[in-house]
Amino acid sequence: MNSIQLSSYSIHFLATAYQDLNQWISAHDFSKIFVLVDSNTHKNCLKPFLEELETQSEIEIIEIEPGEGHKSIETCTQLWQTLADLEADRSSLLFNLGGGIVTDIGGFVASTFKRGIPFVHVPTTLLGMVDAAIGGKNGVNAGVLKNQIGLIQTPQKVIIDPRFLATLDQAEMRSGLAEMIKHGFIADREYLDTFLDLSNFSIEKLNELIERSVEIKTQISEDDPQEKGMRKALNFGHTLGHAIESYAMENKDFPHLLHGEAVAIGMILALNLSKQTQAFDEKLYLKYTQLIQTYFSKVTFSEKAITAIIELLKHDKKNSKGQINFVLLSEIGAPALNCQVSNDMIYTAFEAYQDL
Repeated sequence: MNSIQLSSYSIHFLATAYQDLNQWISAHDFSKIFVLVDSNTHKNCLKPFLEELETQSEIEIIEIEPGEGHKSIETCTQLWQTLADLEADRSSLLFNLGGGIVTDIGGFVASTFKRGIPFVHVPTTLLGMVDAAIGGKNGVNAGVLKNQIGLIQTPQKVIIDPRFLATLDQAEMRSGLAEMIKHGFIADREYLDTFLDLSNFSIEKLNELIERSVEIKTQISEDDPQEKGMRKALNFGHTLGHAIESYAMENKDFPHLLHGEAVAIGMILALNLSKQTQAFDEKLYLKYTQLIQTYFSKVTFSEKAITAIIELLKHDKKNSKGQINFVLLSEIGAPALNCQVSNDMIYTAFEAYQDL
């Protein structure tokens, strides 16, 4: 896989990633190097990562607890204080070694500490590699409301090392797969159809799929870094997906859902809304809802849950002037932005999901 050079940062894949990274570190006089991990990546990923680094700079390890519940301003406050206590300055470098939660928090903390210190993302999950670490979005949740506080600031580099994927369970792998499928829906039908049959799946094939997913995300993000237009397409499945994820976080009697699992449901619902409002083809609807169901189990929603989820939609970041804006599809690879739908249409989409 080849490196991708973007306007403000670069993405490096395993073949040349650490060689480039070490050359870059040696060319800069960093006062200290910090590595942010959670307890999982501390145990499973830190040692092999440090073995790849070639530097004489002092390295400090900072650990946070894993999970969406710790993706908060409270965690950020602790991290800002830790960096201050360890005498970090604007010449320090922060590595964010972990999944999407670590890269989201780490990017936000680095971008705001002393008005900004350089940082590098080293995603260790499939979701992190194809989505969270790409494009410069950093931030935290406000309670159970997803990504309400944050900013857009790109890292210096993103290092994609698929060897870390060996540390993941199947649920975490599927969570990342949802974002890859999403990229196919909004940009590349041929790529999407790759996921119809993974019987000949291999590590080499996975690397190719990761690279293509990163290409799609970077192209859209580079053309619209501040999400004024087409970058909104990356939220396909996320409007209801985030609301479902928030509902799951605050209701302990509801199944625990990883981000990708909630987005998978959100994509099925968005496909139905596309059928209702964008004349999305019925045969394609059936074909691709079946594709998603191949990887993700169905969840049961009570009427009370659906009503609460619809209420949570008012907090979606794409909303404007009280309007809830959806990303839908007129066809595969042709996203329709800023779509409004009625609550009745959303209930209809949930009913169709329950009947699948």
